[in-house]
Amino acid sequence: MFTISLILGWILYIMNRPQTVYLVDFSCYLPPSHLKVSVKKIMSHVRVIREQGMWAKTGEHDYLMDFVEKILERSGLGQETYIPEGLHCLPLEQTMAGSRKETTDVILGAVDNVFRNTGVSPSEIGILVVNSSTFNPTPSLATIIVNKYKLRDNIKSLNLGGMGCSAGVIAIDVAKSLLQVHRNTYALVVSTENITQNLYLGNNKSMLVTNCLFRVGGAAVLLSNMSKDQKRAKYKLVHTVRVHTGSDDRSYGCALQEDDEDGLVGVSLSKDLPMVAARTLKINIATLGPLVLPIREKLRFFVTFVRKKFFDPKIKHYMPDFKLAFEHFCIHAGGRALIDELEKNLHLSPLHVEASRMTLHRFGNTSSSSIWYELAYTEAKGRMKKGDRIWQIALGSGFKCNSSVWVALRNVKPSTNNPWEDCLHKYPVEIDI
Repeated sequence: MFTISLILGWILYIMNRPQTVYLVDFSCYLPPSHLKVSVKKIMSHVRVIREQGMWAKTGEHDYLMDFVEKILERSGLGQETYIPEGLHCLPLEQTMAGSRKETTDVILGAVDNVFRNTGVSPSEIGILVVNSSTFNPTPSLATIIVNKYKLRDNIKSLNLGGMGCSAGVIAIDVAKSLLQVHRNTYALVVSTENITQNLYLGNNKSMLVTNCLFRVGGAAVLLSNMSKDQKRAKYKLVHTVRVHTGSDDRSYGCALQEDDEDGLVGVSLSKDLPMVAARTLKINIATLGPLVLPIREKLRFFVTFVRKKFFDPKIKHYMPDFKLAFEHFCIHAGGRALIDELEKNLHLSPLHVEASRMTLHRFGNTSSSSIWYELAYTEAKGRMKKGDRIWQIALGSGFKCNSSVWVALRNVKPSTNNPWEDCLHKYPVEIDI
């Protein structure tokens, strides 16, 4: 009887234990070369747009052009980022058709490459999660993929919208949860953003900043919960940590899509953004730290916390040394200031943030997909070794700070059509102060 109970208990454990989630491969979209733009080309284009009367209050507020140029020059973006075809045209083509083309080119380009590199058939995909914050047409982007690749009728598909630059980690977390329920299957996660219809043509400075930072990009990630994929998978997912402080009004309003005083839609960035980002990051770190840090760092953090709370409120928070927990850091390339701040607060070296800075320089802010361009950079440089731990951290409107932690299962080589393969010899580059 005891033996039977033991066997039944073992069977129940096997059936209900958490499924290991493997990252088989991923692909980042590389736009065609004719979509490249330099700062000089952008400024020339902007001036023509204003002269043709496509910009609100043409002839007024010329100082705004100086403002835009200064942001572009100090942003950390290089001279070969990409904007969509509709924004290269004169007059601008900010149409639904243009927006569909931008997003379809990006997501299908990335997904095609993942299927090609892995040999996985679209019919094997059981879960599909797509995220795009500001462009959510009907039928959905997920349905576009289902239709293009003729995915099976019982596909578990979700389309995440309005969740900002941190949505890529949210999509991974959602896929992970679904992979715990649906066994022996693949999950396809697609992260992108659309800027064709989101170019702001007004005179609000806080809304013009996004024009200077966001560029074309996207990524497709293939996950598996099947043990047979362990030998060929690149990484194993260890943790996901999500923090959402949207219940606070300042967090909710620090990055808000709204009408300006002339009725033009843009995303306004409030003066509270740095404070909100720092606070949300601290909460994420406090949650993630106990999961990944060595015992010594946990104790130092705990002792400082107790002393501050019960004895001396003036004591500074202890920032754990996350370099003891991770070999690689993929910090969302949201902007130069964001990378600078995390480098300083986490006490990282220039090498630790190199992938983030170079991604911002080469591709700009590609929103939720930027952390994958960074991982692709690390692979292309040949730095990813078996057992290395990776921290992907992304911040976005809401306000949200999300983390995903991976472990390399082997010495990882870049996959075919890595977005850096044609320009890697140029990097790293010096970023002007």
